[in-house]
Amino acid sequence: MINRRTFSKAVGLGTGAAAISLSGLQNQASAAAASHRTSGGPTPTVPTITPGTHTTFPTLKQVKAGVLDIGYAEAGPAHGPVVILLHGWPYDIHSYVDVAPLLADLGYRVIVPYLRGHGSTRFLSSRTPRNAEQSAIALDIIALMDALKIHRAVFAGFDWGSRTADIIAALWPERVKALVSTSGYVITNVKAQLVPAAPAVEHNWWYQWYFATDRGKQAMENLEERIALCRYVWTLVSPNWNFSDATFDRTAQAFHNPDYAAIVLYNYRWRIGLIEGEPRYDRYEKLLAAQPPIHVPTITLDPALDPFTPPGDGAAYRDHFTGRYEHRTIANIGHNLPQEAPTIFAQAVVDADRL
Repeated sequence: MINRRTFSKAVGLGTGAAAISLSGLQNQASAAAASHRTSGGPTPTVPTITPGTHTTFPTLKQVKAGVLDIGYAEAGPAHGPVVILLHGWPYDIHSYVDVAPLLADLGYRVIVPYLRGHGSTRFLSSRTPRNAEQSAIALDIIALMDALKIHRAVFAGFDWGSRTADIIAALWPERVKALVSTSGYVITNVKAQLVPAAPAVEHNWWYQWYFATDRGKQAMENLEERIALCRYVWTLVSPNWNFSDATFDRTAQAFHNPDYAAIVLYNYRWRIGLIEGEPRYDRYEKLLAAQPPIHVPTITLDPALDPFTPPGDGAAYRDHFTGRYEHRTIANIGHNLPQEAPTIFAQAVVDADRL
């Protein structure tokens, strides 16, 4: 999930004000797509499809990269411009099962990796610490790019995926052609996380505090309880998404990864300062603690029904993006934006590529 501090900055408007500000927002994606132009002609318009049109990826691969053997889906021509799509928690690559073919049909080479601790991604050594601080996950994706000989890509993500893409754009901008970041700037500042947030914000983060307890640890380490918890989170953060049992079950297979509990618990405990990170990542975390600006062309997306979306139409994080920039608030959509509204998400990727 996103950084609670980002949301907290804007919650001073009050929950009632937030509801009012979001209820009147209109989806800007179609209008932006129709009007956006480049020297190469008009921006392609992504075909409208019904969410859930696709259920599987045609190609799943594995590659050794850094400390991992990374599982990933691939679609589109091998020599097309690359788009890397990054999922969040508690989700997996199926968040992009409709987005990937839409982009592939437009000529993009689409890469959708399982993050560490998810799906078929495995650590190469049992001795490697099951670390999940933010820079470690970002370095996994840099290693994936190197292993696949991808120098530069368009990045798009939500939740952990937005954070990872934001970090790569901030620290390794030469690897990022453009960025689509759901929920805006979500790089974690651990020191800021130590300060209490507004009660409404803390309430949204109930699972984070649950994971800080032995009860939460036991629940995550029990497969049946872990899956039930993840499904419950889906219902809370995407209130309008009427997903099927089959849809959830396809993603829940990724939660069977033997390192899943360790990775999730580490990530949330580290973010609230309960555990120390590894020294090998200290230099990166020091840079990220300074909340570095992002200079690459960026489109930010706010799903209006996501409880973590701050009011203000992107105002809470706008100053972090110093390059070419657009913001869109997506009406009637919750946290899992790419799976709930694949056409809108894919269009944002195409548009960001042409900013």
